Amino acid sequence: MFLKNVVVKMTIFKNQTTSRNINTTTMSNNPRRKFLKQTTLATAGLGLSGSLLANPVSFFGANDRMNFGLIGCNGMGWSNIQAHLKLPNVNCVALADIDQRVLDRRAGELQKMTGKAPKLYTDYRKLLENKDIDAVIIGTPDHWHCLNMVDAVQAGKHVYVEKPLANSIEECNVMLKAANASDRMIQVGQWQRSGQQYADAIDYVQSGKLGQIRLVKCWAYQGWMNPVPEKPNTTPPPGVDYAMWLGPAPERPFNENRFHFNFRWFWDYAGGLMTDWGVHELDIALFAMGAKAPKSILASGGKLAYPDDASETPDTLQTVYEFDGFNLLWEHATGIDGGPYGRTEGIAFIGNNGTLVVNRGGWEVIPEGERKDNEWVTKLDRVELRKPEGNALDNHAKSFVTAIRDNDASKLACGVETGSIAAITAHMGNIAYKTGNKIYWDAASGSFNNTEADALVQAQYHNGWKLPTV
Repeated sequence: MFLKNVVVKMTIFKNQTTSRNINTTTMSNNPRRKFLKQTTLATAGLGLSGSLLANPVSFFGANDRMNFGLIGCNGMGWSNIQAHLKLPNVNCVALADIDQRVLDRRAGELQKMTGKAPKLYTDYRKLLENKDIDAVIIGTPDHWHCLNMVDAVQAGKHVYVEKPLANSIEECNVMLKAANASDRMIQVGQWQRSGQQYADAIDYVQSGKLGQIRLVKCWAYQGWMNPVPEKPNTTPPPGVDYAMWLGPAPERPFNENRFHFNFRWFWDYAGGLMTDWGVHELDIALFAMGAKAPKSILASGGKLAYPDDASETPDTLQTVYEFDGFNLLWEHATGIDGGPYGRTEGIAFIGNNGTLVVNRGGWEVIPEGERKDNEWVTKLDRVELRKPEGNALDNHAKSFVTAIRDNDASKLACGVETGSIAAITAHMGNIAYKTGNKIYWDAASGSFNNTEADALVQAQYHNGWKLPTV
């Protein structure tokens, strides 16, 4: 299927470094159904090998406890573990974070929720040594995802890893390779995959009713985002292992702007709104269109809203991806809520017969019209806004736990291959922005036509940390 093919074509680097850290101690016929399941139909062959069948500990009965550990306890990491704890017989036994203040706060909240005190770790590798843990949730900043995930699967844990999958294309390929070498279940936190409204919208798009689709728009307009004010460098707060937080990122003095949450707006740790929101929206668009790797990418933007604030990633960006038969447009803007079709975020499939618009609030179809016999008639029936049902994040957690219990990767909502496709596509947009050129992807050679772009594909590891090897 196309997800597998495109990732294989994007695997650029074969020879990785041989050491880790110098301090290391130890389409079914039903498009709707296919949307909800397709990511792991591709990964069903990744790990269902004899090694798993030979390990009865890997099987969970309906009444067996499943013990989770959480690595990175702020933000989405905490939201994810709460969603998983709503499920029967799921337990959180351990937390890991480099900030003791966060650890203590979350430990207290967790004990109130469950009546049990979790074990606490400031080094995630120690958590992975805990044999009682079956699965981990990774909620760390983007620049840590690759190390965390590879270490976790090599320690025999199932993994739920936050989006974007990684902070570089090279890391995406390493993580895919680790998944192929493992018999563990791996879910990526692109939870829109578990939203009913997206499944219904994809069903409609793939029905052909919209006619030829020549343009797909994806966007995130974030009016709530204010400037990031310049702040002086300081010493890390008490209880923060800042060296561990930096990990493979370049060494630099502690600055509050670059720490919790705001790390997203600095290239050392993340890719801005392009990879933060982009992976969610691009994922839906790529699947709906059955798209392979883009042929070309062009991006333009910059710090146009807040040119003098402390952030590095562009607050305004338009990226055009060229595919066979259609273009895909990504755009984002901070400080503005007036996005296309009156929505702050979403995806629009623009066809000859009409446009389908979908976002977290639901989906609708806006018909095109034409004049016939001096009358203006629409080419298809309008579909009024249909709001979603259920909680997509809760559904996403359920699919992960079900896949583990049933030893069935097809029950995952978003496998690692799909996560890599969305992340790679988003990173391509940032690479085009950084080069300032229209860049062309050669799927046969697995490279761009631009040496600067090819260099930006690679991960840059510092402070003695090395890119994982598989």
